[in-house]
Amino acid sequence: MDTTSPRISGSPSLYDPAVALDFFQFAGKPQTIAKGTIIFSENRKSMPLLLMPNRIYLLLQGEVGVVVKGEPIATIRAGEIFGEMASMGQMPRSASAVAKRDCRVIGLDDAQFRAALGRTPGFALMLMSIMIGRLRDTIASAPAPADAGWREAAALEPQLLADLAQMVGPAARFRYEAGRIIMREGHLGVALFAVLEGRVAIRIGDSVVEKVGTGGIFGEMSLVDRTPRLATAVAETDCALLAMSRHMFLHLVKRSPKFGTALLKAVGERAAFIASRRAERSSAEAQPAPGNLRSAGALST
Repeated sequence: MDTTSPRISGSPSLYDPAVALDFFQFAGKPQTIAKGTIIFSENRKSMPLLLMPNRIYLLLQGEVGVVVKGEPIATIRAGEIFGEMASMGQMPRSASAVAKRDCRVIGLDDAQFRAALGRTPGFALMLMSIMIGRLRDTIASAPAPADAGWREAAALEPQLLADLAQMVGPAARFRYEAGRIIMREGHLGVALFAVLEGRVAIRIGDSVVEKVGTGGIFGEMSLVDRTPRLATAVAETDCALLAMSRHMFLHLVKRSPKFGTALLKAVGERAAFIASRRAERSSAEAQPAPGNLRSAGALST
C-alpha cells in the first residue's frame, strides 16, 4: 500500500509527528489542496524529466482517503505521512490518494527529501520503522502464492559497500556454503547482512520473494522494529557476507545520509513489491471462475 500510517501496525513505532514536521518544513512548503482533489493516482510512475516526480507527503490539516481499484482502504489524518513507498522504492503508485476535506500538505520530491535527510539523517530510521510496520501488515493480511514471482534486490554503490566493509572490519565477514540457512523467519534478528560474494534467496513461508546478489543487503527490518524476522534467508550459492550489529547499524543510519538513503530504497522496493503481489492475488481471486461465468449466463436466459 502506498501510504504510511503509524496507527496501523501493532508494534511500537519510532514515528514522531513533531520531528516529521521539522523534517518536511526544512525542504518543502505547505500547499492547500481542495476537497475531492486527486493528489496522486494508482499505477502512476515517476517522470522527473517531465517535472512529474513521485513525492512523499506530510498531511498538516484535513483528511486524505487511500483508494485501490475504486475501493477506500484507509484514511490519512493530520500528522501522518503518505506516498512513501513509490517515492522511496521508485515504483508505480499502488493506490490513489484523494482529499476527503480541504487539506494542507507538504510534499517533497527526491531532491528535497535528500536535502532534508542530509540535515537529519536519523529521520531515515523513523520512516523505515513505519514502512516496515506497513509491510508486516500487508504480509499478515493475505499470504501470496508460492509461484507469485520474485525480484532482484538493488545493490549498494561499490564505494559504499567498500566503506562498510572497511568500517566493520574483517572479523565481521562470514562465509556460508550453498544451501545453508543464514537467518530464519520468526527468529529475533541480531544483525543485518551485505553480500560481498555470491547470491542469497529470501523466502516468506514457501515463497521466494527476493534474490540478493553482490552489494545487496538484507535483515535490516528486524533491527529497526525489534520484532521477529519476516523472512528466511538461504545461501543459493557459496557466499561471503558482511554482518553488522544493531548498534553499528543505528550508528550509521543516524550519521550517514547515503547509507540511510540506500536502506530506505531497499525497504521501499521490498514493501512495494510485496504489496503488488498481494494486490495481484486479490484481483485474481475477485475474478469469477470460467465455470461460474457460464452458470451466470445460464441463469440469465
